Amino acid sequence: MKGKVYLVGAGPGDYKLMTLKGIECIKKADVIVYDRLANDKYLKEAKENCEFIYVGKASSNHVLPQDQINEVITKKAKEGKIVTRLKGGDPYVFGRGGEEAEFLLDNNIDFEVVPGITSAIGGLCYAGIPITHRDYASSFHVITGHLKDDENDELNWNALANNEGTLVFLMGIANLKKISENLIKEGKSKDTPVALISWATRYNQRVVTATLENVYETAIIEKVKPPTLIVVGDVVKLRDKLNFFENKPLFGKNILVTRARTQSSKLVEKIMDLGGNPIEVPTIKIEKIENNLELEKEIENIKEYNYLILTSQNGVNIFFDKLNSMNLDIRALSNLKICAVGPATAKELKSRGIIADIVPEKFVAEAMYDELKSILKKEDKILIPRGVNARDFLVDKLSEICTIKEVHTYKTVLEDENKEEIISLLNEEIVDYITFTSSSTVSNFIDIIGKENIDKLKNVKVISIGPITSNTAKELGLEVYKEPTNYTINDLIDCIIKDN
Repeated sequence: MKGKVYLVGAGPGDYKLMTLKGIECIKKADVIVYDRLANDKYLKEAKENCEFIYVGKASSNHVLPQDQINEVITKKAKEGKIVTRLKGGDPYVFGRGGEEAEFLLDNNIDFEVVPGITSAIGGLCYAGIPITHRDYASSFHVITGHLKDDENDELNWNALANNEGTLVFLMGIANLKKISENLIKEGKSKDTPVALISWATRYNQRVVTATLENVYETAIIEKVKPPTLIVVGDVVKLRDKLNFFENKPLFGKNILVTRARTQSSKLVEKIMDLGGNPIEVPTIKIEKIENNLELEKEIENIKEYNYLILTSQNGVNIFFDKLNSMNLDIRALSNLKICAVGPATAKELKSRGIIADIVPEKFVAEAMYDELKSILKKEDKILIPRGVNARDFLVDKLSEICTIKEVHTYKTVLEDENKEEIISLLNEEIVDYITFTSSSTVSNFIDIIGKENIDKLKNVKVISIGPITSNTAKELGLEVYKEPTNYTINDLIDCIIKDN
C-alpha cells in the first residue's frame, strides 16, 4: 500500500479556526506529526489507533530539527501510512511547508497541502486589529522575524519603513529591538502604533500596545514572550474599538470539566465559544452491558408495560440501539407513555423521533416521582432501563405504587488515567472553576486525585449542577461555590458567566 502525506494548516490556535478538510485529514490519519503551535485538542479527532509524534519547535529549541521532521514524515509514508503533518497557521506562511513538500516530492511521496488561517491575519483579527482598513492601510506585508546578522540582512528596511501598509512580523520578539530601530532609522515615525499579540486567538491571548519608539522597553516591562506577533501600523488604533474576543464572558478562564468522555462535548464547546479554556478531565467511562438478554426480553414483552422512564442520554441511546438491533422501531412503543428525566434526556428522545409525554421541570428523580405519584394506578407497569450505579430513590418510591421493572443497560466506571495531569494543574494553581454534573463525577474525581489532595482545590470555585451533586461534594469535603436554579448545562454555564 502506498502512503500519503497531508501538510495541514492548523490555524492560529482557536480550536474552531480549522478547515473542514483539515479535520478530515486528521480523522483518516494513521500518523499525526504535530508542532507546538497546533492546538493539541485536534488530536481528539483522530481515530483510535493513530500514532502521535510531537516535533516541538519553539524558538531555538527544537524537539526535532527540520531535516529530521522531513525524514520522519517520509519514513512513515513509505511504510504505507496516511500521515497528517499538522502545522500551526498555514503550512506555506513561514511554516517551512514548502521545504517539506519538496522533500516529499524528491522521495516520490504523494502529498497534498491543506491551507490554514495564518496568525498574521487571524491573530490580528482576534486582537481587534484589521490588517487592512480603508482609512489606515490599503496593503500589508508579512515578514519573518528570524533575522540574519546585520551584514547579511536580506530585508529592505527602507522599503518597509516608507510603506504605508501594515507590517506584521512573525516569530520576531527576540529581534524586537532590531526591528524597531531599523524602521525608525529608515524613516518610520517613532510614534507609529505597535501591538504585540501573544498566543493569538487562544483563551490566554495577551496584547500589549506601544509606539515604535518605546515598544522594546514596554515588552521588557510587560515580560512579553514568544509566540508573539509584532504589528506595526495605524490599524493598531482600532484595537480598543474592535476588540471582540477579549470581551467574551469567560475569556481567560480555565475550567475543569468532569464528565464522561463521550458526554463532555456540549459543555466544552460552550466554554470555548465564550472565550474560556475547557480542560477535559473524564472521571467516568460509560460501559454498555453487552449481550443484554434481559433488556431484549423486556423489549419483546414491551406491550405488557404502559410507562417507559428514561433517566439519561446514555439510557436513551442504548435502549433505542437495542430496539433497532431487534429490527423494531418506535411503533413498538405506541402503547407507552414515555417519561424523560431532564431536558437533555428529552432532547435525545426527540432525536430518536419521540416527544416525551412527561418531563419534570427539575432534573432529578424526586421531580419525576412528584409528576407520577398522583396519576399512577396499582395495575400500571413501568420499565426503567438505566445505569447500574443509579440512585435507588425512583425505583423504591414508585414500587410502593405499582409494578416496576428495572433493567441495567450500562455502568459507569472510574477513568483514572489522568491523575498526574490533574495534580499538576492543581499544583500550578491555574484552574479557576471545576464543574460537576453528577454525584458520580464528584466521587470519581476525589477517588482519582485522592482525599489527601482535596486541599489543592481550596482556591478553585466548585460549580455543581444541582442539590444532589452538591450534597455528594459536601460529604466528600468540597465547598460548593455555586449551583444553578435549573439543573441544565446552560444554567451551569450561566452560573459561571454571572460570576465574571
